[in-house]
Amino acid sequence: MIPWMFAWAAAAAGAPWVPPSFEIPRAGTPIRIDGKLDEAAWAAAPSFRLEEFPWWKSGAKESTVVKLLWDDSNLYVAHINEDSHISARYTERDGKIPDDDCFEVMLMPDPARPERYFNIEWNLLGGLADNFRPNGPKAPRAPRWDAEGVERKGSHSGTPNQHGDRDAWWLMEVAIPFRNFAGHAAAITPKAGSHWLGNFNRHGGEVNRQYAQWSAGDTPEPSFHTPHRFGKLVFSAKVSPF
Repeated sequence: MIPWMFAWAAAAAGAPWVPPSFEIPRAGTPIRIDGKLDEAAWAAAPSFRLEEFPWWKSGAKESTVVKLLWDDSNLYVAHINEDSHISARYTERDGKIPDDDCFEVMLMPDPARPERYFNIEWNLLGGLADNFRPNGPKAPRAPRWDAEGVERKGSHSGTPNQHGDRDAWWLMEVAIPFRNFAGHAAAITPKAGSHWLGNFNRHGGEVNRQYAQWSAGDTPEPSFHTPHRFGKLVFSAKVSPF
């Protein structure tokens, strides 16, 4: 039996879900948030793709490539999204960012408290929406939580919001300070070898809305608030590059 047939047979037999895992290297060079990804640390860093489309019905499954780095101050996120029709209109904090093409990070800094997690999402313009769920997805979110000091810068190929033509891609480079999670993690700066749980999602857009994920949700309708399906993020002692 060829490999894909093994995978299909396992799925058909109801094989148990296995959470994905990713090892985040330390940044061996300073990271400048300029939307260029031209540091050696980014070039050498490993990547993963958002390959899960649990609510797909039609349209192109556009590719999303993600890289992660960390240092004593920040979690760094870089992603490049294939996108034939880029939407980017909103900049108001906690506004209609999900209506644009956007990318979302969900983070659980303390796996011992699996109902406590954060989500931060942004669009090409740097519009930001963020929330804190102290008691899980079904309980009310925190009245107000704004991540501080989140640097983000993007670049793109195409003409956003002009959907009569075809665009190519957009990318973002983002730094999320660890201090935002003080009191919700074992330490403000993670220790090498420790891990968080989390997920990465892509959604929104006026044409061909994407519901792509790193770790697939299990709800009948689109919902990224499934902390029980988060993957494992290991803070590695390895340095990028070399």
